Amino acid sequence: MNFLDLFNRIQLAVGDAADAVSETGVADLANEATTQTLWQLIWGYDAVKDEYSITSILIMSILFVLSITSIYIFIERFLSIKRGLNEERDFMAKIKDYVKDGKLDAAMQLCSSTDNPVARMVQKGLMRIGKPLKDISTSIENVAKMEIYRLEARLSILATISAVAPMIGFLGTVLGMMATFKSLLVDGVEIQSLSGGIMEAMVTTVGGLVVGIIAYVAYNYLITKVEKVIQRMEGGSMEFMDILEAPGH
Repeated sequence: MNFLDLFNRIQLAVGDAADAVSETGVADLANEATTQTLWQLIWGYDAVKDEYSITSILIMSILFVLSITSIYIFIERFLSIKRGLNEERDFMAKIKDYVKDGKLDAAMQLCSSTDNPVARMVQKGLMRIGKPLKDISTSIENVAKMEIYRLEARLSILATISAVAPMIGFLGTVLGMMATFKSLLVDGVEIQSLSGGIMEAMVTTVGGLVVGIIAYVAYNYLITKVEKVIQRMEGGSMEFMDILEAPGH
């Protein structure tokens, strides 16, 4: 064996060792990425730099606030609308009997003890008995408008969150991608680090979509309930006016 052959073998051995070290480093990076906790993934933890992304923290904090706001509005509105759907058994039948017998005080007392929009509309109509039917109808309509306004309170915020949250999440992804490619341009980031940065950037889009979908479903569910209450209000108003227009009243 001459000196040239020996030198070539040594060079091959060093190259194999370098490749092994490189593969080990790649494996370590992959292991670090896969062992990230859900908390670290949500808040944009960079395993390579061992630090959290300020952009991810800011965007996810905004989405967290929006999600809490959505949950609060949904629960508060759901309970309020549910009260609007509660109706005393044979309420309008009792009102009809009281009005027919001239027991307006008893009818007013029944309305006061019943906590729903229909009862408040009927109560307003009872207070206007003796005036022209048109005036009574106008008074009931005004009360109905106020009740609808109360039922729909803060639902517009829920609709706004359903539209804005995905855009905020996408904004976080764009900012994260810009930061990642800037590091690639300036520092020459390896492909493993680049992949990790892209994955972290996409988390904000996922978060925005989750918050937006939840808010959208909650908004449409509540709107359906509100429409059901409005239908009952219209039915109660028409029935009350029929009572007043009945012969002998």
